[in-house]
This record gives sequence, C-alpha cells and structure tokens, in this order.
Amino acid sequence: MNRILKNKNFLALLIALTLAVGLSGSAGAQVKKKPVLKKAPVKKVVAKPVVKYYTIPAGETLHVRMDQTLSSKTAKIGDTFTTTTIDPVYSSNGVVVIPQGSKIVGRVDQVKPAAKGGKPGEIDVTFVEARLPNGTKKVISGSLTDLDTKKGKSDSEGTVSGDKMGHRKIIFGGGGGVGGAVLGGAVGGGKGAIIGGIAGAVGGLIAENQTKGENVEVKPGTEFGVYLNKSVSLPKFAEVGN
Repeated sequence: MNRILKNKNFLALLIALTLAVGLSGSAGAQVKKKPVLKKAPVKKVVAKPVVKYYTIPAGETLHVRMDQTLSSKTAKIGDTFTTTTIDPVYSSNGVVVIPQGSKIVGRVDQVKPAAKGGKPGEIDVTFVEARLPNGTKKVISGSLTDLDTKKGKSDSEGTVSGDKMGHRKIIFGGGGGVGGAVLGGAVGGGKGAIIGGIAGAVGGLIAENQTKGENVEVKPGTEFGVYLNKSVSLPKFAEVGN
C-alpha cells in the first residue's frame, strides 16, 4: 500500500512539474515578440518633362559676323575663332532654335602664308560648334560659304552674295594688291564672293614675279555664311529662367 501511495505521489509530482514547465514555456513564448520590420518609404517618381527637338536641315546657310582678326600670317592649324549670328536660325517648321547673337565656333584646318611669286595667303576653315546665349552647346559640321542671295544681299563693305555651296570648296584667300580677303573657289577654279575689302579691278594685276602675295586677313565685323553640311537638332530656344 505504501509503495502504491509513493508511486501515486511521484506520478502526481511528475505531472505537476511537467505542467509547470509547459506553462512556463508557454508564457515565455507569449512574452517573446517578433521584430517589426519597417518598410522603406516609397519614393515618388516625378516624370521629367519631355524635351522636343526641332531640326535645322542640312544645306541651311547661317549669316554670321567675325569676332576677331584671322590672318594667314599668324594663324596655326587647330586655332579656333568665333563668329556671331546676325539673324536668328529657324527649324524646318519655323521654330527659333539658334537666336541672333549666338556664337558659331570655327577651326583652322589648313593655312598657307603669302609667298614670293605673288602667291596669296590662304586659310581653310570649318565650323564645329554652336553656343547659345542660354548656355546650350551643340556640335555642328559647317563650311565657309558666301551668303545665299535668298537671305539678302549686303553692301560693298560686307559680303557680296553669290551662289550656294554646290560642289565648290570655299576658303579665305589673300585679296591681292587691294588687301582684304576673298572667298575663293578652291575646287573648280575661279573666285567666289569678295569680303572685307574693296573689289578693285587692280587687285590681281601686279606682276607675280615682282612682289610677294597678300596675306589674307579677315577682320572683326566681316560677314559671311556658314553652310551646314549636316542637319542639327535643338530644343526651341528659351532664355535662362523661362
């Protein structure tokens, strides 16, 4: 009998301990909480305004004015110079993309100083960049040309209007005995429009064997054309802050 009681007491104690441990574990499990994961704030995506571009077609002639002196006596290959647009430049659908007062950057590609035997100086240039008043810069491919007659003629102190580029290669050339500069047709012979000097009849009459040729000197204010070899796309021009 005593053994049975002892066994019952032991079993009751074992059950009591088991329940206590279970309740303790359950309480501990209830106290322990899962960590709360914070969600990252959702960033609002603001759509950038779509910039619309307008095209100036190849073959357009820009009317520009020289900003500084360019001479075959001092110029070197790779030298750059600037010109200023006299008229605004419009896209094919009539939007102003290059305003009046923009800078068109030129680069000297070849230069020949005047030489004995009456050989005049020559400067071959290309135009490589447009710089707008609002800070916009655009790479261009432009060639020297006289002004298109459709764009208007200039007086005797400016550029004499002539043909379009066609197949001619236009360069700055020495003006002979009367000074100034000549836009010469290097390919196909002949001379193009005379700029920056007087178109005197005696200009080429000095005997070649008696004198050194005239160095070409393109002075500030000289007007001529920049022929676009490739089309150019730019946004509609807007002043800074507009």
